[in-house]
Amino acid sequence: MSAAAALLGTYTDKVNWNPALDDNGYKRALQDTSWADGLRGIAAVFVMFSHLTIAFARWIVLPCHGKGGLMLLMQRPIFRLVGQGAAWVALFFILSGFVNSLKPVKLARAGSIEPALSNLAVSSFRRSFRLVLPATAATILSWFITQFGAYETAQKSDAYWLYTTSPNPSPSWVTAVDDLLRAIRTTWMYNPDNPYDQPQWALLYLLQGSMFVFTALLATINLTPRWRVFTMIFLYIWAWNWGIKLGDPMVGVNVFTGILLAELNHSDLPLRFARSSRFFAPPLAVCGLFLMSFPSQFQDWAHWSDVLLQWHYKIAPANAEIARFWPTIGAQILTSSIVMSPHLRRLLSHRWLLWLGKISFPLYLLHGSFMRSILAWLLFSRQQITEIEEEGKKHMRYPLPGTPTFLVVMPIFFITLFTATHFWAVKIEPYFGIITKTAEDIMFGKSERGSALPVRKD
Repeated sequence: MSAAAALLGTYTDKVNWNPALDDNGYKRALQDTSWADGLRGIAAVFVMFSHLTIAFARWIVLPCHGKGGLMLLMQRPIFRLVGQGAAWVALFFILSGFVNSLKPVKLARAGSIEPALSNLAVSSFRRSFRLVLPATAATILSWFITQFGAYETAQKSDAYWLYTTSPNPSPSWVTAVDDLLRAIRTTWMYNPDNPYDQPQWALLYLLQGSMFVFTALLATINLTPRWRVFTMIFLYIWAWNWGIKLGDPMVGVNVFTGILLAELNHSDLPLRFARSSRFFAPPLAVCGLFLMSFPSQFQDWAHWSDVLLQWHYKIAPANAEIARFWPTIGAQILTSSIVMSPHLRRLLSHRWLLWLGKISFPLYLLHGSFMRSILAWLLFSRQQITEIEEEGKKHMRYPLPGTPTFLVVMPIFFITLFTATHFWAVKIEPYFGIITKTAEDIMFGKSERGSALPVRKD
């Protein structure tokens, strides 16, 4: 028994998970916000899974096979989250609002207004660079391999997401350079579109959401915590109305949720309810996952999704998208349950999940290019082009391979992808940090800040 206890103790130390927390353990767990990195890593993996689902198992996207028809296991709530990309993107926005507001909210609550304002200024500057630079590098990489026909196999495959997101090579290098510049520019314009890396559509809205956070905190940094919370609640409700005018109606409601969660994190409520959280936090998390499972189409086919659809018509704001309302609410409930639960925080702070969080942005940027190139080559290299009929039209494509091929290929693909993303995070990301720091030193002034206009001497 003593040997078993020692072995169990060693294991829990290694995985950083101990369900039996004392009072000090509760405090330490509630002070640790690394869970956000773990959850971000999970979200990035599931965004990739959603693209794999749309490529090879589109039936999972449907709630069942026909109205009132058979519902397979992977179509049921929670299991179907592998195909719910919109729900996991909502988590990105919430976590963005949470992480970007953690330090300024903490400083504001401590009465350190000037450091809080300085932090907002520096963070908003760095945020732009840390989004734009990696995205531009990933676009250049995808553009470059496109010109050498790297996506040709994906274009000719019967994998829906692959052939619909694979661009053609440009007719000449002069045209190719123009296409590259256009892709980089349109990534950051209204109705963003990047033909070389489709998932980058969300980056403009992530940057937009970060600016919402910085602007809202700048306007409320001098308020007491209570009035700042009331203001954020007002902005949350208001964002349901005006969000649609900015291209994505869910950006504001999610980033303001993140700010509210940062306020909750720095309050005494999580500690006050720490012991009882084991009873209400897990059911809340499951409820959030259930709502995140709401299908993006044919919601009236299954009974459970039809019930949610009818409630959407009753309670949802006028501008709320049907496909994203419940997944957004579910993501907000899930993150709220985690903030209130020291156990869930510790679970999401496991070292492997923190590693996923470290590579989450490279994974988001690179998985599409790897799917359209390496994965397509591995899956379809031995397939023969055949005639395939789709929606009444006939196409010559590589058919999807059998299950044995997937069982062999997918582990190879995942090892290759995660190795590349780890290399990107360790070897390439630091250069973006250096560029950002250099630009910050130049534009902020290392020692004495100059004036754009002459200063009057009188």
